[in-house]
Amino acid sequence: MNESSSRSLSRRLVLSRSAAVIGASSAGLLLPQIVRAQSNKIRVGFMLPYTGTFAQLGVAIENGVRMAIAEKGGKLGGREIEWFKVDDESEPSKGVENASKLVQRDKVDVLIGTVHSGVQMGIHKVARDSGVLNIIPNAGVLAATRALCAPNVFRTSFTNSQPTLALGKPMMDKGLKRAVWISWKYAAGDDALEGFKESYTKAGGTIIKELSLPFPNVEFQALLTEIASLKPDAVACFFAGAGAAKFMKDYAAAGLKDKIPLYGSGFLTEGVLEAAGQAAEGVYSTLHYADSLDTPRNKQFRTAYASQFKMQPDVYSVQGYDSGQLLVQGLTAVNGDLSKKAALYKAMETTVIDSPRGKWTMSKAHNPVQDIYLRVVEKGDNKVLGIAAKALADPGAGCKMG
Repeated sequence: MNESSSRSLSRRLVLSRSAAVIGASSAGLLLPQIVRAQSNKIRVGFMLPYTGTFAQLGVAIENGVRMAIAEKGGKLGGREIEWFKVDDESEPSKGVENASKLVQRDKVDVLIGTVHSGVQMGIHKVARDSGVLNIIPNAGVLAATRALCAPNVFRTSFTNSQPTLALGKPMMDKGLKRAVWISWKYAAGDDALEGFKESYTKAGGTIIKELSLPFPNVEFQALLTEIASLKPDAVACFFAGAGAAKFMKDYAAAGLKDKIPLYGSGFLTEGVLEAAGQAAEGVYSTLHYADSLDTPRNKQFRTAYASQFKMQPDVYSVQGYDSGQLLVQGLTAVNGDLSKKAALYKAMETTVIDSPRGKWTMSKAHNPVQDIYLRVVEKGDNKVLGIAAKALADPGAGCKMG
C-alpha cells in the first residue's frame, strides 16, 4: 500500500469512527465507554501547583497518590494507569481552562486536584458539568462539599473551617479570651475564619479585630504593628506554604512571639518548620495530622515515604496518599469499570480509610470525618498534645446529593 492510499484509509477510519461516536451518543450511549473500549488504561490527571508558593505541596500530594497505588500493585481495579499533569499555577482565573485540558483534551477518567481553593472552584465547575470523577487532595473550599456538593466529587483532606472548628476551645482553656484574627483575604482564609469564629465565640472568646491582606501578599509589617497596639491575649491565623514561614519569622522579628501566643490552622506550621526556624517554636495549631503521631501506621508510612522519595512526608503527602487509597478501594470494588458509577460512588462513600492520620470515614457530603489534633512546635517538630476534637465532621450545610 502506498503512502497516499494509507493516508486515505486512515482518514476514512477517522471519519467512520467519528460517525460511530456521533451515532452512539445520539442513541444515548456514553462517550467515555467508547474511549475505554479503545484503551484499557485508566487515565488519571493531576491538576496541582508545580510552581509558585504552593509548588512543594503539589509535589507532596502527587508523591502520596503514586505511593498508595504502587503499594497495591500499581494498578486500579486491575487496569494499567496513564498519567497526565497540568500545573495550575495557583491561578484561579485559569482554573476552568486547565481542568478542561485534562477532561476534554486528555480525556481523563479521574481528575486529582487541587491545593488552592479558588482554583478548586474552576475544577469543580468542570467536574460537575462533565461528570468526571474528581478527588480533592487539599483545597478546603466549603462550597465543594456544601451547597455545590456532587456525587462525583470527593475530598480526602478537610474543609477550611474544620481545623479551626477545633481551635477555639483549646485557646479558651488557656484563658486566652481576647484574640485578633489574621489571614489572606481569599476563600480559604474566609472559610478558616468561619470555623474559628464559631468555635471561639461558642467557648466564650471575643475576636477583637479581623485583619487580612490579599493573597499571596506577604508584607505583614503594618498589620503586625496594629496587632502590637491592640494587645490581644492571643493571635489566631490562617496561612500556608512559604507565606506561613515568612509570617512566623516576621511575627517573631516584630517582638510579638514572646508576648502574644500565636495559634493557627495547622497549615501554618506544615512543611515550613525548617524555613521558619526558631520563629516557629512554641506556635500552637490544630490539624488532622502531625508528623509525630505515635502510631505503628504512621511510623510505617513515614519510613516508606522517606525511603522512596528521599524526603520527609507531611500532611499534604498524607492527603495525597489517602486520595490514592480511596481511588484504589473504589475502583477495586467495580473491577476498574468506571461506567458503574453508582457502585463506585457507594464504595467510596462507605469505605474506612486506614490513614497515617488515624482511621477516617466519609461524610454524606463527601468530606472526611476525622480527629483533629492539638499540636505545638517543639524542637522543630509538631508535637501532639492531644485530640482537640474527636471524629469532627464539617456540617455539610446545603448539600443535596442527586
